[in-house]
Amino acid sequence: MLQMGEEVMYFSAFFLLMMFGTRSATLASILTAFLYVFMGLFRFPPVPPDQASRVLRPRGPSGGVPVVAHRGACHDAPENTLAAIREASRNGATGVELDLSFTADGVPVLMHDETVDRTTNGSGPISKLQFVQLRRLDAAARHRLKVKFVGERVPTLQEAVEECIRHQLTIFFNVKDPGDKAAAVLHAMYNKFPALYNSSIVSSFEPKVIYKMRQTDPSVLTALTHQPWRLSRFSDGTPRTLSTWGQLWTGVLDFLLDWAHHHILWKLCGVSAIMVQKDFISLDYVQYWAERGVEVVGWTVNTAVEKDYYQNLLKIGYITDSLLEDCDPHY
Repeated sequence: MLQMGEEVMYFSAFFLLMMFGTRSATLASILTAFLYVFMGLFRFPPVPPDQASRVLRPRGPSGGVPVVAHRGACHDAPENTLAAIREASRNGATGVELDLSFTADGVPVLMHDETVDRTTNGSGPISKLQFVQLRRLDAAARHRLKVKFVGERVPTLQEAVEECIRHQLTIFFNVKDPGDKAAAVLHAMYNKFPALYNSSIVSSFEPKVIYKMRQTDPSVLTALTHQPWRLSRFSDGTPRTLSTWGQLWTGVLDFLLDWAHHHILWKLCGVSAIMVQKDFISLDYVQYWAERGVEVVGWTVNTAVEKDYYQNLLKIGYITDSLLEDCDPHY
């Protein structure tokens, strides 16, 4: 856990940053004091370590590290479907990562994208489709193994949860906005299936979503998802803007967000894990978070060489698109 000396260092760094930005020692002192009081009053403690361990360190295949199927291992079966959950279990996954979304009539379903175009034979934003319309679509229509899974449907959140419980799989709920609606729906799901408290975790790129989840139900295990330089660059590394000033500004925002994740946000939300893009994880990085009682999970680990690195050197859980073969990552 953090030592008092480290906390003093972090708040001192914040004070100096505020001094640089405001050029006023008085205002910088007030802002630093406000942050200190805010953290003391409004931060959430993490869930008990034994509960976190049951979720984040279930017995892996052949006694190895936990292996989580990304969207149900979207290379091996149509992503975010019941078929993918069953395939993941059959192929040795300890858990599945699933994406929560909502239809126009408010039904919680599994879908990663804002539209149904990439994964189904339909088109348009999922937020504009009624559940009855979504249910008619073929969720395997654009998958490389569509013949094997023809007719697979987009499942509801509850159907997916029941399938995961049936196969004793840990669930990584990936949540985007809206945080309030997602937190309420997941809270109801935890009440209906209490086993989820020891077999699932809620994660998001958005700290406000995680904070809202802890506020709604402090007993739920949570994780922040982080990718350095996410605001300034796409997943393949290309800049999000060609403007020099735009790149400079988003680069500054990325630096501040990275600092906040590592020194403020994780503690404010009381997370038990941080999920980080695979290329930014090392033994030192794992040790850094271990000293704070936080587990590191890597994504998306898709080659045999990478998996060996995670299993035998880093010895931490990872998320993968395939449990069967090497493949390109799905972002």
